[in-house]
Amino acid sequence: MPVGVLVNALAIFVGGLAGMKLGPGFSEGFKTNLNTTFGACAMAMGISSIVLMKNLPAVILAVILGTILGLVIHMGDRISAGAMMMQRGIGKLTKADGGAQGEDYQSVLITCIVLFCASDSGIYGSLVSGMTGDHSILLAKTVLDLPTAMIFSCTLGITTAFVAVPQCIIFLSLFWLAGLIIPFCSQEMIADFKACGGILLLATGFRMIKVKEFPVAEMIPAMVLVMPISYFWMAYVAPLLG
Repeated sequence: MPVGVLVNALAIFVGGLAGMKLGPGFSEGFKTNLNTTFGACAMAMGISSIVLMKNLPAVILAVILGTILGLVIHMGDRISAGAMMMQRGIGKLTKADGGAQGEDYQSVLITCIVLFCASDSGIYGSLVSGMTGDHSILLAKTVLDLPTAMIFSCTLGITTAFVAVPQCIIFLSLFWLAGLIIPFCSQEMIADFKACGGILLLATGFRMIKVKEFPVAEMIPAMVLVMPISYFWMAYVAPLLG
């Protein structure tokens, strides 16, 4: 039973709706400071994953190659187009105001989707949950996602709540596929996978606190490449290096 996945998606949906009701009562200073705190939490989660790294060259190579691939295929533009299409569709169904449009709105929406749908804690947590039944990683993510969704909904409106739909689909797919993926992964590969996701979370945190607009969306392919590269490094490169 994918308890962790469903609870996490429900938290985002509820947080998105609650933020629409409570958001007008929050001052801009309150929202800015709280969002900065969430960014720091995302960075802390990223750092806690990065320290588990087993093969630094393999992870760095995966991040670089993954980002190059993401830039070549315009991953950010594709996610942005899909996100804006989703927002327009939801707006027509709910007759709701999508919030302030433009580059700032688009940037916040991309950050929201990446943070909720493509974080290492969510992806890895879904895999672990499907393989072992341990939902602790996803439940810890839920604690952060609920108030974060409330803050995002102050800008994005009801769109935030419906980000839970693609997130739930992605995480449920990973949950059911976990039985096929995990048996082929060594502990070192899993640690490098988490470290790669940690780098993305760290970059996401910098975006949230508006220090640097890292191309987080374009970095997502690194999550697909890191395990094969980690395996290749341990099986063929490391022995040559003694």
